[in-house]
Order: sequence, then C-alpha cells, then structure tokens
Amino acid sequence: MDEIHLMMEQGTAYAAILMPVLITWVILYYSTKMEKDKYGAMLEIAKNLKDPSEIEDLLENFKENKKPIDYRRNGVIAMFIGLGLFVFGLVQIKFLVGVGLLIICIGFGTLVAGYIYPNAGSEIDKAVAKFEKN
Repeated sequence: MDEIHLMMEQGTAYAAILMPVLITWVILYYSTKMEKDKYGAMLEIAKNLKDPSEIEDLLENFKENKKPIDYRRNGVIAMFIGLGLFVFGLVQIKFLVGVGLLIICIGFGTLVAGYIYPNAGSEIDKAVAKFEKN
C-alpha cells in the first residue's frame, strides 16, 4: 500500500512539473498549425486570381490589425476586480483584503496611465496641437 502512495505522490509531482510544458506545446502546435493553414489558404486563393491588384487586396485583408491598448478600460476592469476581491476578503477570507487593495492600486495606476498616454490618433493629434500652441 505504501508503494502505491509513493507512486501516486511521484506521479503527481511529475504531472505538476510537466503540465506547463504540455500546455505550452499544445498552444504552440495549434498556433503554428493555424498560421500554416491560413497561409496555405491564401496561396490557393492567390493562384486562382489573375489581377495583381486583387492579390494585393487579399494580402491587406490577411494582415493583422493591431489595436492600441486602451489603458483606461483595462484600469477600470482591474479596479473592479480588486474591489471584488477586497469585498470578498472582508466577508470571507481575510488575506484577500490586501490582495484586493493591491489590484485596485494597479487598476488606478493603469487608469491614470490611460489619461497621461493617449492611444487614439485623434487624442495624439489633440495633444500635439495643444503642445504646439504653448
């Protein structure tokens, strides 16, 4: 019976150590597979197109459009997560009070950063115009 418990303990330890490796491998495998399939589909479509302008349009459609990070939105979300943990800590688990306050402070800092560093093009244009007036 002790041998079974020892094997279970060791198996659990190995599984706990190797699980992040397995998760990382699965994510990378499927991410690579998805990219490969996307480019394969793009190649097949490009073979059937005769007009070069249509191929350029196709390439533009496959480009990933990166959106700027909205620090204000992320800050508000983090603040409310922290508030939830804080209230839950007051009611149930006492150490969550400090964790909740920490996350509220992180959210507040992110919110302030969103107002200090504008991310939309119009906000940047307004900031540059305001700076040039001074």
